[in-house]
Amino acid sequence: MADHYDVLGVDRQATPEEIKKAYRKLARELHPDVNPSPDASERFKDVTHAYDVLSDPQQRERYDLGPQPGFGGGGGGGAAGFGDIFDAFFGGGGQGQRQGPRSRRERGQDALLRLEVDLEDIVFGTQRDIEVDTAVLCDTCSGSCCAPGTSPQTCDICGGSGQIQRTVRSLLGNVMTSSPCGTCRGYGTVIPNPCPTCQGQGRVRARRSIPIDIPAGVDTGLRLQLPGQGEVGQAGGPNGDLYLEVKVRHHDTYSRNGDDLLATLEVQMTDAILGTTTTLTGLDGEIEVEIRPGTQSADILTVKDRGITRLRGTGRGDLKIGVQVVTPTKLSHKERELMEKFASGRRSAAPELSHFQQGLFGKLRDRFLNF
Repeated sequence: MADHYDVLGVDRQATPEEIKKAYRKLARELHPDVNPSPDASERFKDVTHAYDVLSDPQQRERYDLGPQPGFGGGGGGGAAGFGDIFDAFFGGGGQGQRQGPRSRRERGQDALLRLEVDLEDIVFGTQRDIEVDTAVLCDTCSGSCCAPGTSPQTCDICGGSGQIQRTVRSLLGNVMTSSPCGTCRGYGTVIPNPCPTCQGQGRVRARRSIPIDIPAGVDTGLRLQLPGQGEVGQAGGPNGDLYLEVKVRHHDTYSRNGDDLLATLEVQMTDAILGTTTTLTGLDGEIEVEIRPGTQSADILTVKDRGITRLRGTGRGDLKIGVQVVTPTKLSHKERELMEKFASGRRSAAPELSHFQQGLFGKLRDRFLNF
């Protein structure tokens, strides 16, 4: 890379006024509005960059020092000697150790989304496409962060090391310290022409569709991990992961207890007495349910293997049906006569009380009446 002083045509002892005067002269000659040639445009960028560095006292001071070698590489004076001694005793772990430039490519962030599914979806599992608003790779620069036809340039302040080293005087002598370069932010390179689409980030926000497999047996609160489906990293870095937190929607007929399904079935009183067979609409087809004679309210009928497929196992849970016997509230005249005959027959069929039972109940009755 050309020396900034040579680019501006001044010597290293030039005053700020001389640097400014030289820049103005060259800018008038090379500005794109005055000189449209491609060579003039490139020289104008170099002149502008050189002036930006030399017009800032701190940047000019760092530039004049030039890239500083690490310990053991001839840092000069007592600093290198102290670094060698420090490394010999502590294995090169001193705070002045050179670390080198850091990469612009970073891993993308993980993303967390809530996924609502129906109870029917988790009996056997299902597939679905979800829309995600996330960071994706920039199509214009393909993650390079540079405008098409350009590339990053080595930082002329740190010489591509990404670090600036300074000698600090202490009680132990001169100690060399290292810190990230403020010009390139520790990357070792600068991007003079950032990509106009992503503004030099190498990624843009966009909506994309992701196919997912919802395994059978998932439940509310469970998180599914999709590796590499999160946000793309800066400068085309690797994608993070996508986490989906499952929420199972409420079902009007069925509820869940582990791998079992629970349901309530209303049965007419006559069907409970005489017995019958009915059909229940299940989550995966029709289910035939047998109501045995004499079935009572709160009885539990179990249908094997008609529950939810186990998440980390084989087979399915059961369907447990709670029976609720419905007692009619209004009867026709004929129905009432039939019920009275039925009740009368039940009373006559009941065994009469023995003399001992009659005496016992009589005593209990008298005691409660006289209480």
